Amino acid sequence: MDTEKCKVLLKVVELGSMAAAGEELGYTTSGVSRMMAALEEKAGFPLLYRLHGGVEATPECERLLQAFRELDYWSDRWEQTASEIRGVQTGDVTVGTSYPAYYPWLARIIAAFRQAYPGVTVRLLQGNSAALYRAMAEHKADFCVVSQREGDFNWIPLAEDPLVAWIPAGHPLAGEPRFPLKALASEPYIDTYPGEDSDNRRCLADQGIRPVSQFTSTDTGATYAMVEAGLGISLENAMNSGNRRGKVAILPLEPPWTVSIGIIYPKADTLTPAAGRFAAFAQREKWRKDDERRFDPSV
Repeated sequence: MDTEKCKVLLKVVELGSMAAAGEELGYTTSGVSRMMAALEEKAGFPLLYRLHGGVEATPECERLLQAFRELDYWSDRWEQTASEIRGVQTGDVTVGTSYPAYYPWLARIIAAFRQAYPGVTVRLLQGNSAALYRAMAEHKADFCVVSQREGDFNWIPLAEDPLVAWIPAGHPLAGEPRFPLKALASEPYIDTYPGEDSDNRRCLADQGIRPVSQFTSTDTGATYAMVEAGLGISLENAMNSGNRRGKVAILPLEPPWTVSIGIIYPKADTLTPAAGRFAAFAQREKWRKDDERRFDPSV
């Protein structure tokens, strides 16, 4: 199996376009088309639907996508290891975070890492914890700051972060010392990342509460704006709430509910050399004497 063709197929499926995939990877559209035809000939069935506005994976291709990802991943690991043996340190590392509070720390780490390893490309990825766990499982990310989930990855705990309620400033409960979670059984609720395995959803399931979900959002900024407009109440991580200055009351929950935040990265037997160097580098940086803030999101 030609692993370069696998890489191109994955990019075609991701972007939904042979032309866009070719432009990003440095191939002509006709070159990408020939590679896809060669893969389909080898598979013995179509892998892509050719549509008027682009392409999409066939059901048969969907069944093979994880195998294509594995081939691409192990090919990349082989190339990185061979380069390292030759004394050349290269590769790609994708670093993800669910929490903007960690951007300053990650930026410092990436800047210092690039100075030490200029041949390694570092990409930053943002998404909720469920999405980043999927990215790790699909080899689309190598090192992520997330809330704890089930998964076969190394885990380094960083912080315990409570969930809080975002409440319109004029709401009768806005002046209370705590927000009773049971109130969400009747209050209008704004669901951020609906259908996802979010911290909010885990909290509500743990408490046996089925909220009255009237609005949804896939962006915490949009959720905050809707709360400020008086459309409903939402739950959010405390560390994502501290710098907001709108007309929203931010209250601790009753009963309290805390999220464990930490770093995940692959186990040693699946870790690429570049990702392994970044993980080791990040752990050393965590304990720098001149960085007392470390992972403290409140600073």
